[in-house]
Amino acid sequence: MAFSEFRPLDENSLIEYIKATPSLSSKIGHNYDGLKIKEVGDGNLNFVYIIVAPSGSFVIKQALPYMRCIGESWPMTKERAYFEAVALKQHGGLCPEHVPEVYHFDRTMSLIGMRYLEPPHIILRKGLIAGIEYPLLAEHMSEYMAKTLFCTSLLYRSTTEHKRAVVEFCGNVELCRLTEQVVFSDPYKVSEYSHWTSPYLDRDAETIREDYLLKIEVAELKSKFCERAQALIHGDLHTSSVMVTPDSTQVIDPEFAFYGPMGFDIGAFIGNLILAFFAQDGHAGQGNDRKESTRERKE
Repeated sequence: MAFSEFRPLDENSLIEYIKATPSLSSKIGHNYDGLKIKEVGDGNLNFVYIIVAPSGSFVIKQALPYMRCIGESWPMTKERAYFEAVALKQHGGLCPEHVPEVYHFDRTMSLIGMRYLEPPHIILRKGLIAGIEYPLLAEHMSEYMAKTLFCTSLLYRSTTEHKRAVVEFCGNVELCRLTEQVVFSDPYKVSEYSHWTSPYLDRDAETIREDYLLKIEVAELKSKFCERAQALIHGDLHTSSVMVTPDSTQVIDPEFAFYGPMGFDIGAFIGNLILAFFAQDGHAGQGNDRKESTRERKE
């Protein structure tokens, strides 16, 4: 362990940390000449650093004790890094073709060192916005979900193994609570963190808030989300949690992982693809009007 107590790392202290951590230093041949570090975390929660040297590369992800995009006024447990590391290792063991390898985990520092998904890998959401087609995406994501969901469920495991695993991930309560709030509660009421394009969608938002039959259906789904410990789900499987090339699909960021209903991962990913499909006209440009691909899919 490089440091004895938690502290957020910057580029200078990160070099010190890498030098003191053989499992990371060995990935760049213990050579710091020409070392480049770039912070690329564009999400809501964490710092993410890309470390590239002439002889190797990796990524460092560090969880902070608060919501990064808001600040210390929204505390957030650092233990989410532990659950992410465990989920990456377990899912990676079941489906190594589509999960980046974990090189190092430091629970004190809430820090994960893992494989760098080098260019041309990009976030799937950005690729879909750009109109790029990924012919192997459906096959790869189906394989990932089939292996990770089936092999962590009672369809594959003994009851003893399953119960022990469920107990371990019960500790990820804070991120589960966040999902319960932003997926199953806030969109259906006036909330500080719910936003829409006003005034154009004011009536649509009001219609959703006043649809009590919809709220009953959502309440039933929320109950299933909270109660059905079927498999180790990713928990946040949207198009920004997948990095792609035309030939490669890699699932990242499972910090919301816990034992929940299999359908949540499947539905979340398909739902994001549906949103991306209907957004294509808005992203069309002279170089790619999206019409031919859209017409082919409709046919």
